[in-house]
Parts: sequence; structure tokens; C-alpha cells
Amino acid sequence: MRLIDRIFPIVDSFKGYTKSTFSHDLIAGLTVAIMLVPQGMAYALLTGVPPIYGLYGGLIPLFLYALFGTSRQMSIGPVAISALLVLGGVSTLATPETPEFISLVITVGLLVGLAQMLLGFLRLGFLVNFLSHPVIIGFTSAAAIIIAISQLKDLLGFPIPRGLSVTGAIQYAGQHIGQTNWISVAFCLGGIALMFILRAINKKIPDALIVVILGTLLSWGLNLNSYGLSIVGEVPEGLPSFQLPDMSWTTIQLLGETTLTVTIICIVESLAIAKVLEAKHQDYTVRPNQELFALGISKIGGAFFQAIPTSGSFTRSAINHESGAKTTISSIITGLLIGLTLLFLTPLFYYLPRAILAAIILLAVKSLFDLKEAIHLWHTHKEDFWMMLITFIVTLVVSIPVGIFTGVLLSIGAILYHSTHPHIAILGRIEGTNYYRNINRFEDAIEFDHKIILRFDDQLYFANASFFKDRIKQIVQVINRPIKYFYLDASDIHKMDSSGLHALEEIHQYLKQQNIVLCICSARGPVRDMLFKSGLMETIGRENQFLSIQAAHLFHSQEADGQRMPSENALQTDYDDGSELKIET
Repeated sequence: MRLIDRIFPIVDSFKGYTKSTFSHDLIAGLTVAIMLVPQGMAYALLTGVPPIYGLYGGLIPLFLYALFGTSRQMSIGPVAISALLVLGGVSTLATPETPEFISLVITVGLLVGLAQMLLGFLRLGFLVNFLSHPVIIGFTSAAAIIIAISQLKDLLGFPIPRGLSVTGAIQYAGQHIGQTNWISVAFCLGGIALMFILRAINKKIPDALIVVILGTLLSWGLNLNSYGLSIVGEVPEGLPSFQLPDMSWTTIQLLGETTLTVTIICIVESLAIAKVLEAKHQDYTVRPNQELFALGISKIGGAFFQAIPTSGSFTRSAINHESGAKTTISSIITGLLIGLTLLFLTPLFYYLPRAILAAIILLAVKSLFDLKEAIHLWHTHKEDFWMMLITFIVTLVVSIPVGIFTGVLLSIGAILYHSTHPHIAILGRIEGTNYYRNINRFEDAIEFDHKIILRFDDQLYFANASFFKDRIKQIVQVINRPIKYFYLDASDIHKMDSSGLHALEEIHQYLKQQNIVLCICSARGPVRDMLFKSGLMETIGRENQFLSIQAAHLFHSQEADGQRMPSENALQTDYDDGSELKIET
């Protein structure tokens, strides 16, 4: 791949670009823009800033991602999860919708962008894999509830103090239910109902935009703001101006935790979307580290033009894909339309009810709450279910950052536990075949007299060496029949370090004291290399190493029948040419 293609993937998109391709991109770009305008404004309010900053998030970031991004259908911009994370972190430092709060939000976008670019340059995108799928499900489900509760103020039409817990907000709303503005309730619930109906008719209908238009017309025509209906009010007209974010060391320190949290979730969210879309098209390859660079530079550019932090959007990316987008030109078209909106259409949003924006948010986050997946995990994988549930509860009860880091710790803990306690199986031969399987899973698996066959299903290294030794000793001690041979099926031991070698040598000595012969079966080339270089191959004896369990069994069966001399080299006779052992690299 040429250097220019690697840095600017959009160049590769132009190969074979036709009028037909452009028409698809044009339709997709228009469709996404129609959706992004109301969503951007709604997510800006969710972030705690005026709606105009959500529209700014649909401008410069889209152009930059279109140039540097490798996913041709992913649509970036303001999203609910990022908005909630930023609100949760920055609201502890400043009051929402104040100039200080807005400045901190924009700085978060810059810091997150720098962090993502750094991870991309250092090729460290793999680190987000420590956030497992159950943890993500637990976090996003809790976030959906938190977002829904945060919209109670616009649904009910009276202010609810910020900073309250989920239960605290619900309790406060219940205690002040008499202050409810029923016009606001009607607008919010009516907006949700209308969007449901429009989606049922045709998912391609721009339901959010229609609800915004109808809500604004009703609010303006009936002068409902005089009856207590909260409206957006004046929305600044024109393109955003260049502005340097606050990058003082004090501010960076204050925003450190929020930056880390938003960085992790944005990467997970965006790369997941990119990979799903890649699988659907298969005519291009998503490069994770280039994606991190693209996501990072789009946030950095956006921050210099007053945009709130952006990320990949599940809903808008799906719409972009379904509308036929072929390249990132569709994102450029979306950005151009947002620019035209900023130049000419913002005065039309003056009478837009906040209850309508709350309806858009509530319907958008519905998909984040994944009860179906929770039920599936309960039936298929209890460990993952409990991991998901703990993340869900901690996020909901304590805080979003604590919930995320709890999930990361749970994921790492699960990795460490399974790595230090790998699966071990005692094998028997399936009657009438040369296949050897777990005796606990196959009832017809037959164990041989005087032999134990054990399979170790992981690399043998420092983290599980002690478990390996202890488990084999335990098995030998509980076997209540005479044992002469211990076959170690090493087919799944793909790697072995010095700790693993010491553990294997110790087991060899232990079995020798019990008058049991250790036999290594089906060892992979790299493992045989380690045995040879360490001298352990000679210590165990080449005559006790075989290319398969069946070869070992036949060798010892013939030996017992007097058909074969014990001094014959088992490894050599398993090679077709009878040559010496070959060390594989």
C-alpha cells in the first residue's frame, strides 16, 4: 500500500469512483444530516451545553474523519454515551451551560483526541480488548437508565437538581410531581409515540426531524412557552470560530479521569461499529491504529472549533450503511449540510421544545439497554453474566467512571484466573477409534490399565506452572489403581517458558519417585525446541516422547507383549524416514 493511501485512506476510495457511487454517497449523506441535526442538538443538551455545540460536533470532525478514517460507512458525531460521560465528569468541576463548563467540555474533546492519537501511534489499540463484551453490556445498560433519568426534567417540565444519584433523582421527581407541566409531558410522550409509528411504517422516514418540525410549529403557533413549555431559545447563527481550548496543566489534571474514561469507551464503541460495517462490505479493511489516529485528529480539530467530543454513532452509521454509502464522501456531504444549517437555519430552532429533544434521546438510548443479552448470558455463561451484573450495579449505584474501571478490573481478573487455572482433562480412547477424548464428556471413552492420559489446554508458563504441578500431583494421589505410565498430551501447549520447563522437570522427578514414567505426546515444534535446548528432552528420555498418544500406547503395548525392545527410540520410529529428531522453528 502506498504511503499516501495509508495516511489518507480516502484516496483509495476514489479508485473506480463513478457517478453512481457519488449518487449513493449523496443520498446517504443527506439522510444522515437530517438525522444528525436533531440528535446533535439533543446530545449537546445531554452533555450540559447549549444545542449549538452539538451542531458544531457535526462539522469539522466529519471532514477530518472522512480524510483519515478507514471505515467507509461509519458516521461520527455527538453520541449519547460520550455526552453522559463528559457530563458526569465535568459537572463535578463546573455548573452545566456556564462558560467555564463549556470550556472544560471542549478541552476534554482535545485531550481525548490526543490520547487516541497517541495510542494509534504507539499501536496500543489492543488495550481496549481488556473491556470484555459482558462488561460493555453492563455499562451501556446502566448508562441507558442514567440517561433516561437525566431527561426527567425535560419530560416533566420542572428543574431537578444536578448531581443527584439515580434513586435521588427519582425520589426528587416523585416529591415534586405536583409541579409537572403536562404540556411538556404531552410533547415528550407524543414525540416518542409518533417516532415509533413512523419507524413502524418505514425505517427510512426521518422521524426525528419530522417530530422536531411538528413540535416547533406547535410550540410557535400556540405560543406554548408562555404556558411554561421549556424551549431551546436563541441558537447562534453562523459557522464556529477558531478558538484555543484551555490547556493549562491544572485543567489537564482536573480532567484526567474523565479523559481516560471517555477515551476507553469511545475507542470500544467506534472500533466495534467499524468492524461490524467492515464485515458487511468486505471491500476494504479497517486498520485499528489508523482508526485511532482518525478518531483522535477529528476530536482535536473539532475542539479548535468549539465542538463537543465526538465518536462513532451506532444509529447514524447504520442509517449511512442502509442508505447506500460507498465511501467517506457521504460524511463530507453530511458535514456540508450541517454547515448550511449553521449558516441559515438556526433561527428556526428558537421555539423547539426541549421535551422533543428529550424524546429523541429517550428513544435513541432504548437500544443501549440489552435485557435480551443479559438473559442469554444467564443461560449460557454464568461467569459472564455476573461480570455484567456487577458492572451494571456499580455503574448505576456508584458512578460511571467507577463502573467502567470495575469492569476493566473484572475483565483482567477473569483473564488472569483462566490463565492461571487452565482447563485440564483426563482422556480415554473412544472405543473402536484412535481418538482420545475427555472421559467426563464421552461416556464411551476407555481408560487404559496402568496409564493416565492428561491434556493441558494452555501454554505452560510462570503464571500456571504451580497449578500444573499441583494438579498432576493431586490426580496421581487420588488414582486408586496401579499406574506405570503418565502420558502428557502436549498438543495444546503452544508455548513454554523457563518456569514451565522447571515445572515439567519437577513433575518428571516426582513421577519417577512414584515409579511412573512420564511420556510427552504430541508436543508442538516450538515446545520440542525448548525441551531440546534445555536438556530436558534427554532427561525425560527420547524414548518417552511420541508424536501422538496412539503411538505411545502402541509402543508400550508392544513392549509389554515382548514385540519391541524398550531401548528403541520412540521419536525416531514415529518419523517416516527414521531420521534423528528435527528441531522446528
